Amino acid sequence: MTQHLGQVERPTADQYQGKRKLLLVPLLYAPHAEDGDGAAIVDRYWEQVRVQTAALESSLGGLHRVYCESLVEGGEEGIKYLEGADSHSAGLVRDKSRSGAVLEPTEDHEILFEIIDLQRILMGPMVSERVASRIQEWFTEANRNRYEAIGRRIDSTLQAEETGLLLIGERHQVQFASDIEVFYVAPPALDEFRRWLQAWIARQQEQMATQYPGEPGGGEAEATDPPSAAE
Repeated sequence: MTQHLGQVERPTADQYQGKRKLLLVPLLYAPHAEDGDGAAIVDRYWEQVRVQTAALESSLGGLHRVYCESLVEGGEEGIKYLEGADSHSAGLVRDKSRSGAVLEPTEDHEILFEIIDLQRILMGPMVSERVASRIQEWFTEANRNRYEAIGRRIDSTLQAEETGLLLIGERHQVQFASDIEVFYVAPPALDEFRRWLQAWIARQQEQMATQYPGEPGGGEAEATDPPSAAE
């Protein structure tokens, strides 16, 4: 069962005695430094995440394990990797680790590396539609395997009565074990970021239409994620 923070009363440890709990925090990455508005929103978001997760941890009896997508190693090695990818999530994870939570490896490294290679192939031009279709099918299958592996990793490491924290993209497809109570942490700045992102995409589309007038696709920008510190 997934509960959205703010839509339910603050939980208590007695209320979920004997159950496994998981705090799910959507990962947001800071845009390029020149976009001050976007960076400020992301800063506010992570501050609000800290406040809300701390309140939940206090109510549920502490935090025991931390999971973060893209990590194939846990502990100090995992934190060092995050520090080179995104300072916001790295700072949060390091603080939780210092408070006693264990940073677990989250990804199956073979599956993750397979996805990275397939993404690189898909980014390049392909002449054959058949090849493009086969690669896309392969990528879809690998992505499904990835999320299944993350679900299994959480299920095998999060023990009875423990509380975990998962940092993962909003569009994840992880299916959690039925006995894990999931709390979706959604600070006010999350909606603010979504609105900013839509405006950012619109600006990219306008710029491309101006630079490449009349060309096929010239008015479209890739509607995925904004430039991030992890890139």
